[in-house]
Amino acid sequence: MDKVWKMGLVGLGGSHRSAAYMHHPQISVTAICDPDSDTLGKTGDELGISDCARYDNYADFLNADIDFVMIGSPVPYHAEQTLAALEAGKHVLCEVTAASSVEDCFRIADAVERSGLTYMMAENTVYFHFLQEWKRMMREGRLGTVFYAECEYVHEIRDRIMNPATGAVYWRNERPPLHYCSHSLGPILEMIDDRIVRATGSGKSQTIVPHGGPGCIDMQVALFETAKGVTIKLLRSSVAARLPAIGHYSLYGSKGQLENGRLGYDSDGWMYVEGEPECEKGAIPLPCPIIDPTAPEEATKGGHGTSEYYLIRDFIDALDRSVAPPIDVYRAMEYTLPGLIAQEAVEKGGVWLDVPQVR
Repeated sequence: MDKVWKMGLVGLGGSHRSAAYMHHPQISVTAICDPDSDTLGKTGDELGISDCARYDNYADFLNADIDFVMIGSPVPYHAEQTLAALEAGKHVLCEVTAASSVEDCFRIADAVERSGLTYMMAENTVYFHFLQEWKRMMREGRLGTVFYAECEYVHEIRDRIMNPATGAVYWRNERPPLHYCSHSLGPILEMIDDRIVRATGSGKSQTIVPHGGPGCIDMQVALFETAKGVTIKLLRSSVAARLPAIGHYSLYGSKGQLENGRLGYDSDGWMYVEGEPECEKGAIPLPCPIIDPTAPEEATKGGHGTSEYYLIRDFIDALDRSVAPPIDVYRAMEYTLPGLIAQEAVEKGGVWLDVPQVR
């Protein structure tokens, strides 16, 4: 019989939201942790967690009967909570991004290496159905050699940065848009099987929320160079007026080009491949669903299409087989570090900076 893995949830506003984690047949949620007593009580009741397994203190929580920790806390807590979990002998599945500083990225990588435990970053966009299909197209060589890519994540979340009624600021107020880069860069790097080596960036204006922190920068753009010589452009904003929010991807290769639509993640895009009969007269429409039509019905319970259904299965499979998961600690840092370095480049006036390599 397959092992049932005992999961502890910390940061219930984030981790509890991903219901796919609770619907895996090999997962049993045995402990939860959150400093907010109302959230802790409500979630505990919903999940049927006994009072003795509800914690408002993280150190006490790590002593509970759990095999791995699902970290859904605000990003500023990710590094320290990850390190503490590993020190306590727990595997880690962590929401994006991995850390808020270059130093913490390397601390986490070192801790995973020392402990021999499993770490995975829960980057769900990589598992969107159309991006998985694009990855297969890349592996088949249909676009030839990719030399340029674009990715955009423009998602207006002003009310998650600052309370519109009181003006109170939340943790995202201090997080520059470029730090939240993994939704954009993750799928691109997976499709081209590459890593970023240099970065620069631009964007400091604050006209929309002028009294906010760096999280309220109107828009930021970064340019990246990869080890294979690919140029990637990234566009990011958390405050720009745009509805629906956009998660846009575009790839240019020696044999053609493809991109998804600009009216939400699952809007149809376009594809052109030289020499393919259907493209004889030019680009053709390209469906870009985030839901895998072959997945079982319960696969959509976690939200974000069927992405989290497959993500959690990869993590549990890695635990079962004692192998590295797809978005292991090294890949997690390759998704995270470029945004940190691009923001540093912005602050230094748009210079080019090397992105440190964690492997």
